[in-house]
Amino acid sequence: MSCKIQIVKSAAWVLLFIVGLLATKLQAEDCKPVKWGANDEIGSANLVTPKSVLLASQLIKKGKTQHLGIIIDKDTPAFGPRSLNLQIVQPGQEWGREAFANGFNYNDDMFQGWFGIGSQLDGLAHVGQHQVFYNCQKGPDFVTTTGVTKMGIEKVPPIVARGIVLDMAAFHGVEYMKAGELITVEDVKAVAKKQATPIREGDVVLFHIGWTDGMMVKDPQTWGSKEPGISEATAKYLAEKNVVAVGADTWGVDPIPPEVEGNVFAGHIVLLLHHGIYLLETMNTGVLVRDNAYEFFFVLGVPRVRGAVQAMIDPIAIY
Repeated sequence: MSCKIQIVKSAAWVLLFIVGLLATKLQAEDCKPVKWGANDEIGSANLVTPKSVLLASQLIKKGKTQHLGIIIDKDTPAFGPRSLNLQIVQPGQEWGREAFANGFNYNDDMFQGWFGIGSQLDGLAHVGQHQVFYNCQKGPDFVTTTGVTKMGIEKVPPIVARGIVLDMAAFHGVEYMKAGELITVEDVKAVAKKQATPIREGDVVLFHIGWTDGMMVKDPQTWGSKEPGISEATAKYLAEKNVVAVGADTWGVDPIPPEVEGNVFAGHIVLLLHHGIYLLETMNTGVLVRDNAYEFFFVLGVPRVRGAVQAMIDPIAIY
């Protein structure tokens, strides 16, 4: 009897494997190249042009700057199993030894960890569905354990654009929205109108939900395991607006628990996979809304680590 059970189990695994392969094949066959061509690897960053940059630069009125990245350390909560560790070392200077005749000393950093911690950019190779990624790229064709061979973070050009932050917490009259609570299309339209910050093509759109300011220190476990976020319809609406990037002061932009049970990270699929729109997570939006800086000049240069799919970032808002 145990032998028969084992055979049935093995057959079931083989069937699941075949179904998975078929799903991948069908997904790839149904996929159509994006509007920027079958070889495109930068997605919505194509919308950043000299003309758009010059126009966005006109938003600088006071010369004020703000960090949009948060400070991180080994205790920063993150999407599991991500973690980081930092060590400061003095090569060749152990036990008081002098490495140079003139007494020159130096400290070096050793970083061990995941790029997807704290404020981060999700690149186009980060998210797929049934092993198919942005612009019909099949995972087995470009993903290796030592880095991706297409759509790596090093391909992302400087993202310089008009930025807006939509204060959803204020709209709902709360310090922070609840885990699983949705940002709807109607909410987005209402806040954009109230703030006089219409969403335009080529924008970077950030949402201030209050989640990081209100929950990261007070309840890091909840902060890193649940979150409010944009509905799938909102993701599609933003894609229709042809924005460059979408971000929030949450670790994943999407709601957790998800809008529809089992349909996790639906916004990632819509924005990254289907439209090549970058995601900006754990953004420090509180500094902007406290200064009523709802519109600003957004500047981001991504660390050019070849083959990486995410990056720790600190975008700058200038206004």
